[in-house]
Amino acid sequence: MAYWNRRLIPQTLQNGFIKKLSPLMRLFTKWGLSPNSFTFAGVIITSFGAAAFLTGFIRLGGILILLGGLCDTIDGQLARYTGKATRFGALLDSTVDRYSEFIMFFGIAAHFVFIKDYGTSMATFLALCGSFMVSYARARAEGLGLDAKVGVMQRPERIVLIGLGALIHIVAFQFAIWLVALFANFTALQRIRFAYKQDLAEFKE
Repeated sequence: MAYWNRRLIPQTLQNGFIKKLSPLMRLFTKWGLSPNSFTFAGVIITSFGAAAFLTGFIRLGGILILLGGLCDTIDGQLARYTGKATRFGALLDSTVDRYSEFIMFFGIAAHFVFIKDYGTSMATFLALCGSFMVSYARARAEGLGLDAKVGVMQRPERIVLIGLGALIHIVAFQFAIWLVALFANFTALQRIRFAYKQDLAEFKE
């Protein structure tokens, strides 16, 4: 089980970061802000990030992508903190997240097409496919009564890698895209295998 729980960003590190957000949760609750407002803010900020990538402002795009990802973290935490977590809210959050990633990867791919870097644009397409398959594998498995929330590269890792890579240097940005392309698809296969193991164990019982 430990193997399946390994992630590029350790869960303890993510939990520590989320804990640091507690004062913000209290402040946002006091202001009466809703979780859905951060959900939509996230996709809007990410869209501006995609536009920045598209027009060649790579570092600005990285900053905006990280801010959009932060909004995505806040919305779920705020929903739980305020006791407003609902099934529809979870559905809305997941759906908007998928649109955010599509928009982000579209902006990135378009940039590399415009500068005639077709290799990286293809890697971006593979990263997009992997990102969607990670989400689909989990959703399909859970619909069949199986658990598949595992894998080395989930959404936080994808956003952090892309955002930080863009901030550091164009070469780091390209490397980050290739890493996402590789490990996102690997994560989708991990989830399929994890679900298979559960199904096999239940069949043998």
